[in-house]
Amino acid sequence: MKKIIALALCLLICAACLCMTGCGADDTIIVQTNAYFAPFEYMDGGNIVGVDVEIMNLVGEKLGKKVEFQNVEFSVIIDNVSKGKICDAGAAGITVTEGRKEKVDFSNTYFTSVQYVIYKKGTMTVDGTDGDVNYILWDSLAGKKIGVQRDTTGDIYVDGEINGQESDPDYGYDGVLYGTGATLTQYDSAQIAADAVNAKQIDVVVVDKLPASFIVDKSSDFECAALYYKGGEGEADVPTEESYAICVTKGNQDLLDAINAVLAELGEEGIENLVKKHMGIEG
Repeated sequence: MKKIIALALCLLICAACLCMTGCGADDTIIVQTNAYFAPFEYMDGGNIVGVDVEIMNLVGEKLGKKVEFQNVEFSVIIDNVSKGKICDAGAAGITVTEGRKEKVDFSNTYFTSVQYVIYKKGTMTVDGTDGDVNYILWDSLAGKKIGVQRDTTGDIYVDGEINGQESDPDYGYDGVLYGTGATLTQYDSAQIAADAVNAKQIDVVVVDKLPASFIVDKSSDFECAALYYKGGEGEADVPTEESYAICVTKGNQDLLDAINAVLAELGEEGIENLVKKHMGIEG
């Protein structure tokens, strides 16, 4: 009997030790990201770096905790954060949507981006200018083979404009590109999609502004322009916009408060400086 009790106690002690060494809940913030969305997260010499990484490292300093980054498919981040078992937060240039807000808590937004179109030089003509910004209308993508990074905002937008029908409860509106012959192809990163443009497998890529600029700046083969919706009669054309935030498991108020505090301390200028730093722009 004593041997059985001793064995049971031993197993309990071992289990406790495993939790202390493997859970990482007390002294480590586990952040999932997708490191193919420069300048917010990208690989540099085998390390994950970028704007979101710097923000979360500041959060770790504020809370006195280590920060561990996990590079995963973008499509799993929201669900993994929602479960709260294998990670605490998601930082990957994540756009706030009503559907995502049902699963996770979002920080204050810290960056607003416009969707852009990447294309081979000479293959598209801009439809207009907004200040110093050249733009292309969704209408001009009719019949095009469009590439996107899987499960990003660009993917959501393009899917809606190609497949959206007012009679379909999943959409509730008629897509601009519905019935035009436009097609959607998903890729694991915007860079792979851009490579597919070079290989003439698709015509254009739709992705957020900064990743688009990052890709175009590295290659003389490409151009990019903002993506706008055509305005109604007498109305101006409008950009395709969304705002980024960092998500945490619902109820993790301490972490959420720390993230919001760091974002407030950085302010718009601080975020802009981080963006410039990781874009390689002197500022």
